[in-house]
Amino acid sequence: MHVTMLRQHVVGLICAMAVGISPLAAQPSALRSYNAPIGESSVSGISSGAFMAIQFGTAWSSIIKGVGAVAGGPYWCAEANYWYDVITGYWGPIWRATGQCMKGPASDLNIKHFTNQADAKASAGEIDPLSNLARQKIYLFHGYNDAVVYKAAPDAAAEFYRHYLGDGKRGNLFYQTVLGAGHSFVVTKQNDAGLNDCSANKEPYIDQCGYDQAGIILQHIYGRLNPLNRGQLAGTLKSFDQSLYTRPYTPDELSLGDKGYAFVPQDCEQGAPCRVHVALHGCKQDVHQIGPKFVDYAGYNAWADTNSFIILYPQTKPHSYWPTNPDACWDWWSYVNHTDDYVTKSGPQIKAIKAMLDALTGGNATPNATLVSENDQSVSAPQGLTANDASDSSVDLVWFPVSGATTYKVQRAGADRAFQTVGEVAGASFGDSGLTPQTAFRWRVSAMLNGTEGPASEEVIATTRSRPPPCNDPGSCPVGPIAR
Repeated sequence: MHVTMLRQHVVGLICAMAVGISPLAAQPSALRSYNAPIGESSVSGISSGAFMAIQFGTAWSSIIKGVGAVAGGPYWCAEANYWYDVITGYWGPIWRATGQCMKGPASDLNIKHFTNQADAKASAGEIDPLSNLARQKIYLFHGYNDAVVYKAAPDAAAEFYRHYLGDGKRGNLFYQTVLGAGHSFVVTKQNDAGLNDCSANKEPYIDQCGYDQAGIILQHIYGRLNPLNRGQLAGTLKSFDQSLYTRPYTPDELSLGDKGYAFVPQDCEQGAPCRVHVALHGCKQDVHQIGPKFVDYAGYNAWADTNSFIILYPQTKPHSYWPTNPDACWDWWSYVNHTDDYVTKSGPQIKAIKAMLDALTGGNATPNATLVSENDQSVSAPQGLTANDASDSSVDLVWFPVSGATTYKVQRAGADRAFQTVGEVAGASFGDSGLTPQTAFRWRVSAMLNGTEGPASEEVIATTRSRPPPCNDPGSCPVGPIAR
C-alpha cells in the first residue's frame, strides 16, 4: 500500500485481480440463530479490518469481549468528518489515512485527538460507554517487515487502549512486535505455494511465519482453549446473503459483497452453547480478489471446530465508483457517506456487521451468567496455565477459566525466586509487560471469589524473546528464528 498508489485508489492495495471463488455452501440464504449469547462475542481484523475491528469493538463495547488488531491503528485515526471532507474536496481523510495513519510519524498521531473524539461520541450516545473498554481483552500486532503500515500506527492503537485500561487493567492488553512478518495475517503453515514467506508484503497478505495468530488471538480473549482440530473439520462453512443485513442499502452501496461466510461447528449446529468471533479480512483479501484464502487459511476454523466458536466472515468487494473503494477495504476513512458516523453504531458498515451478529446470536443482549451458591465461597486452582505468546518485553499468559471466579491474581517470580503480585484480572488471560528481554520468569495464578483467594495454579516458566534489530528497509530484513 504505497502512498501514491493508495491515494489514487483510496486507501487500499491496488492492482486488483479477480479470481474464482471455490464452491462453499449452496445458494446463500439468511443466517440462522444459534445458542450464542451476544455478550460473549469478539472481533479481530487485519489492516483495514484491524481499523474496523477497533471501530466496531469501541462502538459496541458493551457486547464485545475482546479485539484483535493486526497492522491497524487507533479509533478515528483518519479524523474524517463531513466538513473536513468537503473543505478538502474529499481528499483530506484519504491523505491522512495513507499518510500519518499508515506511515506516521508518531508525533502526527495525537492520542488525545482520538480519545477526545471517542469521549464525545460516547457522551452523545453514539457509541457505548467507554468504561467497557477496561474489561476488553486486546491483542495488537506489528511485524517489523511490514512495509505498508508502520509501527507508529499500532503503537498509537496501544496508547488509545492504555488510556482507557489504566494501570489496573494493563494485563488485558498484549502487544506483539518482535516477529519479522510483513503486512499480513500470520499463520503456522510452511511451504504452501499459495501463501507467502514470512517477510512478504503482497497478496494474499497471509504470511507463513510458524505463528498461530488466530489461536493466540482467541486464547488471549477467552483464556486457554481445547487443542485445535488438525484433521478434517467437522463443522460447516456456509455462505449467506449479505443484502439481508445491509438494508435499507444494497451491499453495492456500502462496497460490501453479495455473500458473506460463517463457519459453524457441528455442536453449535445441534444447539450447544457457542460464541461468535467476527474475523475481518484486509484490503485486497476479499473473495473477489484472492478467493476464499482468508476464510480457509487464517486458522480460525480449526480452533472454532473444537471450542464451539462460530466464525463470521463478512465480505467487502471492490467498488470503482461511489463509494470509491477499488481495493475492497473496510471503511475507516468515511468513504461510504463522508461523515463521521463510520466510527459509530450508526455507521452503515458497522450496522451491517451488527445485524449479522444479531442474527447469529438470536438478539441475546448479555452473556449467560455463571451462578454461584451463597454457601459456596470456594474456588479451585486454575488449570492449564501456559504462555500463549511472548515478545521481548511481555508474556501473554492463559489458563482455563475457573467456574465462579470473579477475578484472578497473577504472581511473577524473577531471578530472586520470590513471587510478587503483578496484577489482578477478570478473564483467564494476562499480558505481563515491562519485562527484560531474553529472561526467564515464573508465574502462578489464583482465582478470587468476591475477594477470597483460592489455591494457586501450578507454575509456568517462559522466556522473553530477544529485541529485534532495527529494520530500516521493511520487507528485506532478516526474519530470524521462526516463531514458536
